[in-house]
Amino acid sequence: MKSINDILNNNDGGLYYGNRVLLPFKAEILKIVIDSEIITDFSRHPHGAFVRVTDNYTEIYFSDYKNLEEELTKYDVIKIVLVQQGEDIFNSENHIPIELSIASKHKLSIQKIGNDKIFFE
Repeated sequence: MKSINDILNNNDGGLYYGNRVLLPFKAEILKIVIDSEIITDFSRHPHGAFVRVTDNYTEIYFSDYKNLEEELTKYDVIKIVLVQQGEDIFNSENHIPIELSIASKHKLSIQKIGNDKIFFE
């Protein structure tokens, strides 16, 4: 299983299908920013996002979107703060800000957010 840093260092990507995002690592999600919405509750609600971590990947379902490709432009990004599963979530040094963008049909680009970019608090 690859780590978040392995994926970032190798410029590997993720996948999306409809409103479902698949990330090729296991992570604890702390916050998601999509459009102008900040999501911090990842339980099963009719709105927001639901997160499930499997043995090989992390998946996110966006309840308020039917199809991410149709609703996000190539300039829109999904911003996420996450921690590698198994790491201490209470140590802010382990918090990794990333952005997801649509790269091509069903493929997502995963990039680390640099200190020069604004992240909604």
